Amino acid sequence: MELNDLTYKIRNAIYEVFKNLGPGLLESTYEAALIYELSALNLKVRNQIPMPFNYKGVKLDAGYRIDILVEESVILEIKSVDQLHNVHKKQLLTYLKLSGKKLGYLVNFNTTKLIDKESLIRIIN
Repeated sequence: MELNDLTYKIRNAIYEVFKNLGPGLLESTYEAALIYELSALNLKVRNQIPMPFNYKGVKLDAGYRIDILVEESVILEIKSVDQLHNVHKKQLLTYLKLSGKKLGYLVNFNTTKLIDKESLIRIIN
């Protein structure tokens, strides 16, 4: 599947979850609903994937986890916070670098509207 087609489906699933649930719930709630929506589109979805890192040639597990990985290529980092901060963007960029993936979306569901570059942010490695 082309990356543009995949990201179109992912974004539609994100909007569908937001439309049905609205703001104010736990991240785990949005994650479960988004997994349901993406799976209904016959996309391969994995969640809570451990993200170890290499330090001086040693593989270490620090408890980092990818929220959702779609089609083994796009990372989704789910938040339900008052406001996204640079640290959230840096977290996703770090996950992209550690995993070798090129594209991710940072989504904050705790907002009145899902707005590009504010509560729905595309990050490229």
